[in-house]
Amino acid sequence: MTIWIVEDDAVILEGLTYSLTQEGYQVFTSGTVRDALVLLEQNTPFDFCLLDVMLPDGTGFEICRAIRARSQVPILFLTACSDEVNTVMALEQGADDYIAKPFHLRELLARMKAILRRTQGASGQTPSLIQVGENQINTQTAKVTRGGEEVVLTATEYRLLLVFLNHRGQNLSRQQILDCLWDEAGDFVNDNTLTVYIKRLRQKLGDTEENHLIKTIRGYGYRMDRQ
Repeated sequence: MTIWIVEDDAVILEGLTYSLTQEGYQVFTSGTVRDALVLLEQNTPFDFCLLDVMLPDGTGFEICRAIRARSQVPILFLTACSDEVNTVMALEQGADDYIAKPFHLRELLARMKAILRRTQGASGQTPSLIQVGENQINTQTAKVTRGGEEVVLTATEYRLLLVFLNHRGQNLSRQQILDCLWDEAGDFVNDNTLTVYIKRLRQKLGDTEENHLIKTIRGYGYRMDRQ
């Protein structure tokens, strides 16, 4: 598996490259937005991206948007900015997760592996083909389609969708959703970021005011009705 690290701090870059190589990953690196965008234009293949926010000539958000315009390769942001605004912005750009510097290598690896497990599909109690509104979910291929066109979800968005599918007709508290969403990897998301994931999933599924697929239970949580 190939990991792409976009990071301008030489010490962090050297440490991550060494550690990930020892774990059996192939690693290549970039240190600027310009270099990263050139590699994307060259269609350089990679399976996972570790992406710094603050770079010498811009931010990782620009790179994230460029990646998402062409693929759903998992993205995990590395940043010294741990405030809520940057966290929400990273998720809004399509990132799968976010970790603040300084971080422990074991935690980083755990998050990476958790994301990879979800991108490879997650086992659940759902049948292989499920209809939600105009969306059809194939749990064997982990793909969502609407009107014959694929609805592209990030790994975390798909995992969240599975939580709702496995509990259709049930009122789920926000904490219950968080517990299900991160049951294998620990609590790496908070109440604020859950709101972002719910919003993005609703938008991608075509959830509208007239036809709520994921209903808000005021003061409690959410419910996806059986249809």
